[in-house]
Amino acid sequence: MADVPSDAPEDCPGTASAQAGKTSACQGCPNQAACASGTPKAPDPAIEEIKQKMSAVKHKVLVLSGKGGVGKSTFSAHLAHGLAGDQSKEIALLDVDICGPSIPRIMGLEGEQVHQSGSGWSPVYVEENLAVMSIGFLLSSPDDAVVWRGPKKNGMIKQFLRDVDWGEVDYLIVDTPPGTSDEHLSVVQYLSGTHIDGAVLITTPQEVSLQDVRKEIAFCRKVNLQIIGVVENMSGFVCPKCKINSQIFPPTTGGAEKMCRELNIPLLGKVPLDPRIGKSCDEGKSFFSEVPDSAATAAYRSIIHSIKEYCAFSSPTNRND
Repeated sequence: MADVPSDAPEDCPGTASAQAGKTSACQGCPNQAACASGTPKAPDPAIEEIKQKMSAVKHKVLVLSGKGGVGKSTFSAHLAHGLAGDQSKEIALLDVDICGPSIPRIMGLEGEQVHQSGSGWSPVYVEENLAVMSIGFLLSSPDDAVVWRGPKKNGMIKQFLRDVDWGEVDYLIVDTPPGTSDEHLSVVQYLSGTHIDGAVLITTPQEVSLQDVRKEIAFCRKVNLQIIGVVENMSGFVCPKCKINSQIFPPTTGGAEKMCRELNIPLLGKVPLDPRIGKSCDEGKSFFSEVPDSAATAAYRSIIHSIKEYCAFSSPTNRND
């Protein structure tokens, strides 16, 4: 088959095909104009600029979900809080959910603004070692709608990766929107000159969610993005009084555990439902600090430990950090 760019649609005819840039599959592809003209597309100079900027970031973890409403942003926030619990580490959380930026609310940063300096955009800090960037900081109101087409979203993500002055960072967590669309392709493309440790995929036990996670897995494999593992959110409800576990969302087809076994992907853990998680997110507080002894906190901490172990052995220099 003719050469296919990593950010091309599934039915791409290939850049060397006579149909390049001319088929229905080419509609909306960022490479369409270049393919149709027959002129090879030059590498985006931003990729090299981002490579230089990201040289100060040791580990990069993407958080993905096939479906919305499964707790992806909640997990991203908890992962950032959990990693920042080690005061010797510098953590950055980047929200690239352009149309639904919930990270500012979850992190207790609504109303904060981004400031420009000589070295770029300054992120907003939750703690001394936990920095956050989101388009939510650029909106005049949390209720403002971002009505953008793909190219403008891509440009915003490029700016976030190239122009934010993170400084020296141990872990960059990238919270993405649901699906496998422009934002995901942009992040992978712009970080292609760097080392991405991998992706954490978030699901719930129901087959309707697992169905979309399988698509996310296929996306990761197509763009050569390593999969750190899967997290099953809302996995039962542990009563805080009697401690009995009830299945609110029954895993009718075996849940994430069966899917991971069939697809040979690590299951990082299962996080039970806890109404206090939603309450802490609405109030912009760390669930770990609010409810340190809950079953969900223990599950989160175990998952974060596994991610740290994975990252320690995934970097090109095999850093033991």
